[in-house]
Amino acid sequence: MARRRKPNAAQRVRQLIALDGAKVMKRLQSRQTEMVRLFSRLRDRSPLLEVVDSWFQSITFTELSALDPHEQRAVTTFYELLGELRWYLQYTEDMPLQVQQRVTKFVHELRAAHRALTSVIGPPDGEGTPVVEAQVVRPLAR
Repeated sequence: MARRRKPNAAQRVRQLIALDGAKVMKRLQSRQTEMVRLFSRLRDRSPLLEVVDSWFQSITFTELSALDPHEQRAVTTFYELLGELRWYLQYTEDMPLQVQQRVTKFVHELRAAHRALTSVIGPPDGEGTPVVEAQVVRPLAR
């Protein structure tokens, strides 16, 4: 049986970004109409903002520095556009029909940015990459 190589930091960051980007795009494409309908009916922004929720907001400079510059550029392009959509949805005073039109335009642009991102960092690995979150704890003084 072949042993899998342990992924390095850059591979783990690529994997998490690929997973995050894919999940955001899947939610956006499947809920695009319904999120605006709920916003229109409830006058609540939560359905709009939950769809564009992303792990990327918690990524650190150190983690991104593990990527190559061209990868950083592709990541930045996608997430800046997603951030613009998030800002629009958070603060818009537009009526639902105009919100739907703007969201459709954003989704079209995000699809193109996501394709470019995926071509640079690759798709999410089907097997996944082990990710461990840990905090260093100092032993108690005796």
